[in-house]
Amino acid sequence: MLVRKVMSSPVISATSETTIRDAAERMRENDVGALPVLQDGRPIGIVTDRDIVMRALAATGFALGLDTRIGDIITRKVISCFADQDAADAAALMGEKRIRRLLVIDRSGAASGILSVGDIAEHVSEELAGQALGEISEARARDMPD
Repeated sequence: MLVRKVMSSPVISATSETTIRDAAERMRENDVGALPVLQDGRPIGIVTDRDIVMRALAATGFALGLDTRIGDIITRKVISCFADQDAADAAALMGEKRIRRLLVIDRSGAASGILSVGDIAEHVSEELAGQALGEISEARARDMPD
């Protein structure tokens, strides 16, 4: 099954100028945990609820204000898949990269959706989603300090 058939869309996004407060409100209003950060429709980063907590609110030594631009805390390396890619390949990429969501782009590089492990479980295969989640969890457990 193709990613475009199971992804969530439209893309709920932000710009690098969006404040932490506005990003958090957008996440709450749309019940999402990540916002792609776009410039002219193209991804330049991604911000997650975890980024807000770890990089802004609980940053070592100081906390950033809620009116700080998210451009200061985003993850610039966005891992993505194509809308016309097989969902099983996207699930394998999630497991390999240890992430629960992928930004979906079209062949021109424009953002077109988000694919989550939940989308795969709901629309493709619970077993496939479980495998991806297992790889994510296994890799994170290996990385935990003793």
